[in-house]
Amino acid sequence: MSTLAILLQAAEAYAPFAFLGAAIGASIVVIAAGFGIGKIGKSAVESIARQPEAAGDIRASMIVSAALIEGVAFFAIVICLLIVVL
Repeated sequence: MSTLAILLQAAEAYAPFAFLGAAIGASIVVIAAGFGIGKIGKSAVESIARQPEAAGDIRASMIVSAALIEGVAFFAIVICLLIVVL
């Protein structure tokens, strides 16, 4: 038997577990992204409170960081959905 045939048989046998893994993976990604963006927001507010004159730079950095985290979370959710679809 070829290696590909063995892998396909194993994938068919454990298909329900793939759905469970995708659901757990997507939920972990969403929770971690929310926690990370919340932590960034908290730190930005504290920094602005300490140095109000640097509010514009801090706010810009916060928005860029939050956007990067959302992008990574979006890609991870897409990967989890691809597991379910394919």
